[in-house]
Amino acid sequence: MSFLFPWTPRRPERAPHDDSLPPFPDRVLNESSEPPVFQVPRRPVAAVVKEPPSDSNSAGSLEKESPTPPARPKFYGIVLPGWIRLRKERYFGLPRRTVILIAVGLLLLLALILGLSIGLTVGKKKASKGSITPPTSSALQTGDGTYYEPGLGACGISSTSSENIVAISHIIFDAVQVGPNPNNNPLCGRKIWVTREVAPGKNVSLEVEVVDRCTGCKASDLDFSLTVFKKLADEWQGRVLVSWAWVV
Repeated sequence: MSFLFPWTPRRPERAPHDDSLPPFPDRVLNESSEPPVFQVPRRPVAAVVKEPPSDSNSAGSLEKESPTPPARPKFYGIVLPGWIRLRKERYFGLPRRTVILIAVGLLLLLALILGLSIGLTVGKKKASKGSITPPTSSALQTGDGTYYEPGLGACGISSTSSENIVAISHIIFDAVQVGPNPNNNPLCGRKIWVTREVAPGKNVSLEVEVVDRCTGCKASDLDFSLTVFKKLADEWQGRVLVSWAWVV
């Protein structure tokens, strides 16, 4: 190969070896010596000095212990707001829980009484409406018979005390009223058969005509002319019990 590379590569010169020096002096360890123990230095701890508690009047720098919040009251397992204290407050010598129960009971009793009164009132109104016998029925009815001084009646008919006329209750008269004009009421001119027992086993009966409307009469009451009333009873009696029915 020398003919290809006529020059010889230059090698670096080595330093002369000194046999007196041990090889790798920096790596030689003293096997007889113990391995070094490294200790981590610690920081000095400052001594804690407890100061005696200062007086309550002095402005203390110590932190005050926060009071434990009181347990929230419960009413039969229901947690109530904090402003309600059932176990501590008393009214009239009774615990607040007892007072609340009494108040709730009174409210329920009041509601029950109001409900019953409203129901009875509605029932009476329905019963009064249902007790009206229609003029197409010949069912016998019983009521008070009185008398009045007739004149121009609600039917637009002028009458006198000598005629066999009658004024029926406003309840029955208004129940069949058609339109604003009472003269067109279908009960005007209708006939009624009236009977009264004047003595045991003795009855007086007569027929009367409807010409007027009685504002102070109940549903089954009748207000006659004086002539009709005298045929049924004495004038001084003023009010007697009669039975009557529509003439169909």
